[in-house]
Amino acid sequence: MASKFQALWNHPAGPKTIHFWAPTFKWGISIANLADSSKPPEKVSYPQQIAVTATGVIWSRYSTVITPKNWNLFSVNIVMAGTGIYQLTRKIRHDYFSDDQAAVAKE
Repeated sequence: MASKFQALWNHPAGPKTIHFWAPTFKWGISIANLADSSKPPEKVSYPQQIAVTATGVIWSRYSTVITPKNWNLFSVNIVMAGTGIYQLTRKIRHDYFSDDQAAVAKE
């Protein structure tokens, strides 16, 4: 048991490195972005969601190239890209398609 703990502790992507903590903080951003799904679409920010989406897409690719492979970083970036795309979709639908549907419904 102690040897497994020591192996994790001394791993190149273990808790003594930024490679361990960076994805942990990114999970917080992803969870907060998911929680923002309850906010009305007009409160969603295009720049923020574009940044979240771009970060997720770019780093999900590069997290598979770096050594050692950091699957936690890959996973959190896939989730970041997904939540960003979802929020952008909500915002775009609200800003560009909801008025058209309301006009059609009135006729």
